[in-house]
Amino acid sequence: QLQLVESGGGLVQPGGSLRLSCAASGFTLENYGIGWFRQAPGKEREGVSYIRVSVGITDYADSVKGRFIISRDNAKNTVYLQMNSLKPEDTGVYYCAARSGYGISRWRPITYDYWGQGTQVTVSS
Repeated sequence: QLQLVESGGGLVQPGGSLRLSCAASGFTLENYGIGWFRQAPGKEREGVSYIRVSVGITDYADSVKGRFIISRDNAKNTVYLQMNSLKPEDTGVYYCAARSGYGISRWRPITYDYWGQGTQVTVSS
């Protein structure tokens, strides 16, 4: 069974940090592009970060550049999102997703094949 499981969300004060994990089972993440998305109440799901190790690509939305870092551990079949200097506007449910395709917008959720269930991140004092 192909599955993605996110973890690491929680409540953090502005300026704090969290590290999210996305663990895959049933397939090898190394062969896929992995995106992190988030969705705040009443808003559309938006792309936050992307990684495709096989071609040496990482990418970030402008809103998180310089604050978030995406990485992966092939041995653990896991992708991480280190989130620093968190702001209240970073609040939302964070999802990881995997796709096999290339050459189409990595920020479009419809281009992804597999999704996790999401983990809540709340940035509040």
